[in-house]
Amino acid sequence: MALARGHAPTTLPPMLGRQRVNQGSNHGMGDQAILEARGLTKRFSGFTAVDGVNLRVTEGAIHALVGPNGAGKTTCFNLLSKFLQPSAGRIMYAGRDVTAMSPAAIARLGMVRSFQISATFAHMTLLENVRVGLQRAAGLASQFWLPRGVLHRLDAQAMHYLEQVGLAGLAQEFAVNLPYGRKRALELATTLALEPRLLLLDEPTQGMGHEDVEVVTALIRRVAVGRTVLMVEHNMSVIASICDRVTVMQRGQVLAEGSYAEVSADPAVIAAYIGDDDANDAELAA
Repeated sequence: MALARGHAPTTLPPMLGRQRVNQGSNHGMGDQAILEARGLTKRFSGFTAVDGVNLRVTEGAIHALVGPNGAGKTTCFNLLSKFLQPSAGRIMYAGRDVTAMSPAAIARLGMVRSFQISATFAHMTLLENVRVGLQRAAGLASQFWLPRGVLHRLDAQAMHYLEQVGLAGLAQEFAVNLPYGRKRALELATTLALEPRLLLLDEPTQGMGHEDVEVVTALIRRVAVGRTVLMVEHNMSVIASICDRVTVMQRGQVLAEGSYAEVSADPAVIAAYIGDDDANDAELAA
């Protein structure tokens, strides 16, 4: 069940762990942290949006950052992806302090963000879109005057990433002609072209119909093999089906953390989503 913006659900979806088929996502997952936030804080003109957050993302995991509207998860995500600078605290990536780094700098280190709104070059083919990502990874991002033959050397790699997201058969189609779900898949292929070790996904199923949600969820499960994924997502059924760990935020702080089974049964989490009175009723009915 999706948590729509501006609306509180009357119940949290059941734990779907028994339905999980993401064996590849946590294959080899150990205890080593690839991303850590230590005392992460962000203030805006006296208002504290993120307040002393400690977060640890284990390498090889699919980790979700969730919370009701206004919880601070998006601000926290923007801090972690370096699109905002923290007021206090530190961000560690692969054992390195990246607190003061730019988004471009951390992308070169393998920490790459995909955005909530699909960002593709509408009047370029799918192959060309992915090739742009490959040009950037190869240090050729601004060299569009290169001979066509030089750029074509990247085509095989571009096709590899299109195959990973199920779009190889549409390689010569213009991006403008794709339905929304496939545009998100193309964006994911372009992101993969940057060879991320840690993939940051901003509401990957936002605005999608049921069928597109299922397709993109399967894609995330597939591309997570051999990578780490940190995602902000409102659709709790998606989180229940593919995430290894969930961090719940409320009022700028971490409210709970654990598996989906653990956090979905936490009375504090239930109260945060559906209100204290309804939470008490839910406990009495259980």
